[in-house]
Amino acid sequence: MTTTSQALSFDGAASRYAAHRPSYPPALFDAVEELAGRPLRGADIGAGTGLATRHLHARGARVVAVEPGAAMAGQFLLGLPDVPLVRGDGNHLPLASGSIDILTYAQSWHWTDRRASVPEARRVLRRGGALAPWWNDSDSTVGWTADQDARLRRLFGAEDEEPDPAARFRGLPPGLSFAERQITWSRSVPLDSHLANLATYSDFLVLGEKATRAFLAEERDRLLEVFPHGTVEERYVVSLAVAVH
Repeated sequence: MTTTSQALSFDGAASRYAAHRPSYPPALFDAVEELAGRPLRGADIGAGTGLATRHLHARGARVVAVEPGAAMAGQFLLGLPDVPLVRGDGNHLPLASGSIDILTYAQSWHWTDRRASVPEARRVLRRGGALAPWWNDSDSTVGWTADQDARLRRLFGAEDEEPDPAARFRGLPPGLSFAERQITWSRSVPLDSHLANLATYSDFLVLGEKATRAFLAEERDRLLEVFPHGTVEERYVVSLAVAVH
């Protein structure tokens, strides 16, 4: 959640993000409570359109959402008008010191500057409160997903390397003792929804419409060979880390 163009690129695709991004399995929120050792109450930082916040709210959490993007915040309020939302980011939390039980960062911790976001998290957490970032990634042990990931890496000029199941945990900040958990889950979606979800990735949002359309058209043809009935079976791995303050 820096102010870079890529971090804020989601604002230009807020409605598509809300419509096509995958949500989260109930087991994730059970795991957050277990590892934090307390019920889910607190703030959802980088709340986006409210995919995670909706689950927190439904479980009875007293949530204050924090989101930097105007369009993402607007989409959030359309779906969750009764949940308080403030504009801000993980580097400058508009929250009182010692006021939060659990800080959740659903797919947003990697956008923060650790030099600022770690002290900010410590500042706003109550004693015994928990910092809980997580990431929802496609399961690269699935054959067609691994093939797609390789095509994405080539498109964006990333190194071709073996998948690292613990990659998300390797970027956690030092000085905090994190408990880690991975949760596997799946969903079935129409091919168009799968492609629309890909188009909301920040890399595509800064790539440009023409190049994105060309890649997705080729991807459609490839995936129809794997899923001739037009329904894509997606499998995800949520990497959760929880540190008690």
